[in-house]
Amino acid sequence: MPRTPTCVLTATASPSTTEGHAIDRFVEIGSLTKVLTGTVLMRMCAEGTLNVDDPLGRWLPVPDTGITLRQLAEHTSGLPRLPPGLSRRDPYARFTPAALRELLPHLGSIASRPAGQQEEYSNLGYAVLGAALVAAAGKPYEELLSAHVLVPLDIDEVTASPAAESRLDAPGRFGRSRAPWTMNGAILPAGGMWATPRALARLVPALLLERRLGAPALSWQKAGPLLWHNGATRRASVFAGAMPDGRWVVVHRLNGASDDTDEQALRLLTAQKPAGAPGPTREDAGS
Repeated sequence: MPRTPTCVLTATASPSTTEGHAIDRFVEIGSLTKVLTGTVLMRMCAEGTLNVDDPLGRWLPVPDTGITLRQLAEHTSGLPRLPPGLSRRDPYARFTPAALRELLPHLGSIASRPAGQQEEYSNLGYAVLGAALVAAAGKPYEELLSAHVLVPLDIDEVTASPAAESRLDAPGRFGRSRAPWTMNGAILPAGGMWATPRALARLVPALLLERRLGAPALSWQKAGPLLWHNGATRRASVFAGAMPDGRWVVVHRLNGASDDTDEQALRLLTAQKPAGAPGPTREDAGS
């Protein structure tokens, strides 16, 4: 079986890496990209470029579907999980910006249900949201991400195209790296970014605990007081989350099942002591 390189970062312990993972190598973060896109949305709203409740048709040439930017961010747009026509081996390789433009006039016919009725997680929705942000600003997605998120947080180890020598790909059975999917086309705002684990360890508390860019974006998932998001690509999976009491966790794995990554992260989060909690007393230690 191939190795499962794993990197763990938490609020209370030093970074831990096993099986050849590294905190300073770029790894795929999959759908964790969505919280970056959502943060760009909220920042652009704060500066007045757009409104979170703008109809999608204000920014893109789409039919009158009733879809708003908020619904795209909250997965209530009615759009399906995936774009049509994906291949199996490298599913998003043909989903280029041109392919998305050709799809836009047909959004009404491919929607699973009317906008606003029900939550349905949608990678396609976030690809469309990213395209709307680009159209509203007149700037490329990566430039928006840099200006609205990375530069204000002084984080630079996040990119769509890391250099080959700084990238960490999943190992195969015979030591060869496994090629990642092509994710730098229209799907980029939904799941195509790469980051170093140490960059994620700065990003998560800055967005969720310190709230240096304002309230957390609509992209974050909620489970009681926990704000979280995960991500998975062909051979990589990640979970990031934080609690209001100061606990946070980032777990990234290569070749590991996404569900197992989520479970490991939640166990680690539960085992952490809240920030400011007292350590064990002499009685607790049995002395």
